[in-house]
Amino acid sequence: MGTTSDPWEPVQRIRTYEQVMAQIEERILDGRLKAGDRLPSERELAISLGVSRPSLRESLRVLEALGIVEIRRGGGPDGGAVLVSTPGDGMVNLLKLQIALSHFSWSDVLETRLSLEAWSVEEAAYRSNDDDHRALAEILDRMDDPGIDSSEFNSLDAAFHMRIAESTGNALTAHFMGSLRTAIHRQMVEVYANLDDWRETARTVRAEHREIFDAIVAADGPRASELVTRHIADFYNIDTQSGRQPRA
Repeated sequence: MGTTSDPWEPVQRIRTYEQVMAQIEERILDGRLKAGDRLPSERELAISLGVSRPSLRESLRVLEALGIVEIRRGGGPDGGAVLVSTPGDGMVNLLKLQIALSHFSWSDVLETRLSLEAWSVEEAAYRSNDDDHRALAEILDRMDDPGIDSSEFNSLDAAFHMRIAESTGNALTAHFMGSLRTAIHRQMVEVYANLDDWRETARTVRAEHREIFDAIVAADGPRASELVTRHIADFYNIDTQSGRQPRA
């Protein structure tokens, strides 16, 4: 007989599609499935798992939204569910929604960005090559267009920082940077919209970008890191010494 000191655990009901996902995830984690592999046909997989095809489709739709599988429409060798070979938008979409729902404070987001950018720009100073330098210079030249609007300027601003992350050669850093910048795009647009004179701010941003670029080309990692930290902190009015919170 059970006693109060030895309580029974409630039985947990797991939805069918979650069990299907768990099996697919397990095979990915232990190496039985890898990027580029094609899952069995919907009919075969449903029979093998002993589930209905609607439940199977539900699990595959969730995995597709997470960027784990790609559902290719149509039959034949080109159709079906395939494990994606390159990072998808799953991280971007999840991070964007969580930031929008205030799961992370704006201060947390900016502190994370500061750390990531400081590391990226220092590594870029050591690892970047002539192709990276040409790409960065082209972005800066486009930002100098006198007829540019705030939306395009903001997009190029993001592209500049993204290209720096890519030039580190670290694919995960570049992907996370891209996810973060995409996730905060709306907030960035709002910051520019609330500026008294965004063109005056743009002139400062352009000059600071040129300084950062020069430090990268000169392979001066510490200076590049110092410049990008000051660049971001000044824009958001962050006091990196006292820990004063950024303006909303």
